[in-house]
Amino acid sequence: MIIVFGSVNVDFVTRVEAIPRPGETVLGPGYDVIPGGKGANQALAARRAGAAVALAGAVGRDPFAEIGLALLKNDGVDLSATEAVDAPTGAAFITVDAKGENAITVASGANAKAQASSLSKLTIGEKDILLMQREVPEREQITAAQIAKEKGARIILNVAPAGVIADELAALIDVLIMNEHEAAVVAHGMGFPSDTPETHARMIAEKRKLTTIVTLGAEGAVGWTDGVRRHIPAFPIDVVDTTAAGDAFCGAFAAALDRGFGFTSALAHGVAAGSLTCTKAGAQPSLPSSIDIAAKLKHWNA
Repeated sequence: MIIVFGSVNVDFVTRVEAIPRPGETVLGPGYDVIPGGKGANQALAARRAGAAVALAGAVGRDPFAEIGLALLKNDGVDLSATEAVDAPTGAAFITVDAKGENAITVASGANAKAQASSLSKLTIGEKDILLMQREVPEREQITAAQIAKEKGARIILNVAPAGVIADELAALIDVLIMNEHEAAVVAHGMGFPSDTPETHARMIAEKRKLTTIVTLGAEGAVGWTDGVRRHIPAFPIDVVDTTAAGDAFCGAFAAALDRGFGFTSALAHGVAAGSLTCTKAGAQPSLPSSIDIAAKLKHWNA
C-alpha cells in the first residue's frame, strides 16, 4: 500500500495567451474549479496506476472540501486519515498559457494544520511506501517519516515546492524526486556549486546515501541509485497542459515500486504517466489509468 501524507487543494484554473509579468493584468475567457493539491494528485495518480492508496491530510469544514476529495472518493482512495480542521480548504490559483506552461500560487489553508498523528488511523507495514511532498508542515513530515520508518516502510519525498530539506528529514528518506529547479535548490542548500540538474542529483545521492531522481521535462528522467545512472527518455507528445505532470510521475513511480517493478521500470512508468498527463487539461482529470500507462509503455518499447 502507498500512504500519501500531503495536501488537498481546490484548483482555480484560467487559460491565457501569456502568463502575466509582475504588475501586469491579463484577461482569460473563464476558469475551471478542479480538485488538486500535490498530496491528493499523487494519491490519485498512484491509485489510477494500480496501487492501493490511503491519503493522510487535512481539509476545511467548507464546501470546497467536498470538491477537493471528490475524485479521490470516486477512485477508491482510503480517506479515513484525512481530517476536517478549522481552516479553509487549501486552494491553488493556476494560470496556463498558450504553450501549456503554468504559474501557480498556493494558499495553504487547512494543509498547514495537517498532522502526522493522522497516520495512526492506518495500518502501515514493512512493504508499504510513504509518499510525501512539501505542502504540509516539515515538522509533521519528519514525524510521519519516523512513524513509517519504524514500521519498515520506504520513504519517498518529492521536493515540491522547492526548498532546502532539513537534515533530520533527509536522514529518513529512501528516494528523493526533484525537477530541475528543485534539484538546484536542494544542491545549493547542501553547499554544492551550480551545475547541471543531473550532476546535482548525483551529488545529492552520494552525499545523502539515498536514491535520487531528477525529472527533465522533454528530456525524460534520470535516476541515481547505488552509484548507477538510469535514464528514461521522454515520450513524444503534443503538450496541452503541464499541470500535475510531476505529480503523475511521482504517483505512477511509487505505484510501480509498490507493485514489485524494479527501479528502471518504475522510472519508465513515471515518465509515461507524466507524458500522458500533459496531453489533457487540468490536474486530477488528466491523470492516466494503469491501462493507459501500460499501452504507452508497450507502444514505446515496440
